[in-house]
Amino acid sequence: MFVLFEEAGKFLAGRILSEADSSLQVELDSGKRVKLKAANALLKFEKPAPAELIAAGQKISEEIELDLAWEFASEEEFSFADLARDYFSADPSKPASTEQQAAALFRLFEAPHYFRRAGKGRFRKAPAEILQQALVAIEKKKQVIAQITAWAEELAQGSCPAPVREQLYKILFKPDKNSPEYKAVVEASRAAHKAPLDLLQQAGAIASPYQFHWKRFLFENFPKGTAFPAVQAPPVKNELPLAAVQAFSIDDSSTTEIDDALSVQGIGSGTVTLGIHIAAPGLAVLPGSPIDLLGRARLSTVYMPGYKLTMLPDAVVQSYTLQEGRNCPALSLYVTVDETTLAITATATRLEQVPIAANLRHDKLDAVFNEAFFEAAAETGAPPADVAWGIELSFLHRLARHLKAQREVVRGKPENFNRPDYNFSLDNPSGQEPEGKEKVSISIRKRGAPLDLIVAEAMILANSTWGEWLAEHGVPGIYRSQASLAPGVKVRMGTKALPHAGIGVKSYAWATSPLRRYTDLVNQWQIIACVTHGRTAALAAPFKPKDAELFSIISGFDGAYSAYNGFQAGIERYWTLKYLLQNGITELTATAFKDNLVRADDLPLVLPALGAQGLPRGAKVRIRLGEIDEITLDVSGTVVERLDLVVDEAAAGQVDEDDNESEIAAGPISIAVDLSDVSDDTSAVAPAAS
Repeated sequence: MFVLFEEAGKFLAGRILSEADSSLQVELDSGKRVKLKAANALLKFEKPAPAELIAAGQKISEEIELDLAWEFASEEEFSFADLARDYFSADPSKPASTEQQAAALFRLFEAPHYFRRAGKGRFRKAPAEILQQALVAIEKKKQVIAQITAWAEELAQGSCPAPVREQLYKILFKPDKNSPEYKAVVEASRAAHKAPLDLLQQAGAIASPYQFHWKRFLFENFPKGTAFPAVQAPPVKNELPLAAVQAFSIDDSSTTEIDDALSVQGIGSGTVTLGIHIAAPGLAVLPGSPIDLLGRARLSTVYMPGYKLTMLPDAVVQSYTLQEGRNCPALSLYVTVDETTLAITATATRLEQVPIAANLRHDKLDAVFNEAFFEAAAETGAPPADVAWGIELSFLHRLARHLKAQREVVRGKPENFNRPDYNFSLDNPSGQEPEGKEKVSISIRKRGAPLDLIVAEAMILANSTWGEWLAEHGVPGIYRSQASLAPGVKVRMGTKALPHAGIGVKSYAWATSPLRRYTDLVNQWQIIACVTHGRTAALAAPFKPKDAELFSIISGFDGAYSAYNGFQAGIERYWTLKYLLQNGITELTATAFKDNLVRADDLPLVLPALGAQGLPRGAKVRIRLGEIDEITLDVSGTVVERLDLVVDEAAAGQVDEDDNESEIAAGPISIAVDLSDVSDDTSAVAPAAS
């Protein structure tokens, strides 16, 4: 005697070895023996053999028309044997054959939209309206499968269907694995044995490499677009006193968000007052206001060569920027300095209108205010009288050097930024969004140039002073801290005034760029509360100690700022590679620094080089460049010549301060799609991009 039964959704048949009241011992054709509950035995039979029954039943089941079977089926609960009798037997009193019964079982089991299971071997037919809905869904699914196949064939033939093109970035970076567009790409990729990115590129889905990087960034960070709604900048309501200073800013010519300016009073009197003046949008833009919500949505300005996405609408920026020729609302820190010793003897913070006498541009003045200029001024005791702002800048440079030296004592070692800064300039007179084809020029600017040093030290002084001041008032702020300079110890953001070992200050709160960074605007609100409410500021400040919203802002800013910096590094690499192509550069000199990586001497470019493995850090080499991929931003090289015989041990031993953070950003953007994980149901493209 044989038995047919179901186990884990699969039908099996075997010979009954023994039978008890509640169980059976069954031997399968494979020789395996199983214990079966008696209730799970669906059909007992003497012939044919188990394998023959299953084969015959499956063949006959294909002939059963489901619509007809549904019509034949009883309105009440029924067994598969009942349906087999009604469907196959001409005489209702005679049962169907064993093979026909098995066929009915198989067909009922595989058609849940027609028949619902009501127990072991028992079924009920689906209501007519439910069946109709199921049939419509099945037909729709067939159409989707046909559409997937058609799209996959188009892709394989080198043409990209419009729906796939529209979903390009979603498919590659945030896929919906159930979408037909996604499945079409996977199906075509598997058939063509190509990575999806290569397939899509060859099918014309990517308009240009530049657009690929730009649109990908917008997709991930600005899914609703970059346009601002129409808003009007509110005026500063309070009547602010007019400061008795003539302030000046120092920025690049492309800077429109002028956050900070400086003033100097009392040179030659023995006591000098340095004024650090910060644009004060926080006096008019209040927490929760429409403009605040815009700033909080973006959290920072996004910078890239030839273009930027500002944190705030331009009309708002222009209302509060420190524009020359205007009296501008400002948050000012006044620092009293002994002119001889440069010791700081007092500080004071004020809200006021500050006359902006000039917007100096360092790209136009670096050649004048260089190291030689300040050295000559130090030797003679005064700069040339005919150089505008020369007296003020000479004092500020001397003070900046003093402040830097003090910080380096706290740090325990000098700051060491060996690499230069690079300026990118695009031939894009319109100032509109670049197309990626513009002529690019790259110029070198020495890091820590005198004008940069002046501004940097003034901002560090303001941020550290205000950071401590907030803590003294019991008002929380957003701080950046670093526990030590030990390898692997990173800069972190938090609400406590902790030391920043990398800068060498007791605390450091970003507060000097409120038009460009949301954290600075938040800190400005907190500082304004301290100015206006004094010792009761903790009660009046917008954000209270342990405020959950403050932690939310930190978390959001950290993620956005990291994403924006990563994009800036990647798009600068794009323009660097474009520079190589536009100028036909096939070889360059470089310096070995890590594993097989080398850094170009005159360009912001890090690349792997065959033959660099094992070279000492600091070794000078000539590199022949390989093929450049503008999509992955990848380029490699080969060492063709060693240019130095002996490595400068002193230079090689100096580790650049930003080595740890910049190497990843300077490397290629890797877009790898691995089809090895794609299952037969075409459910994965496995996008990965750094």
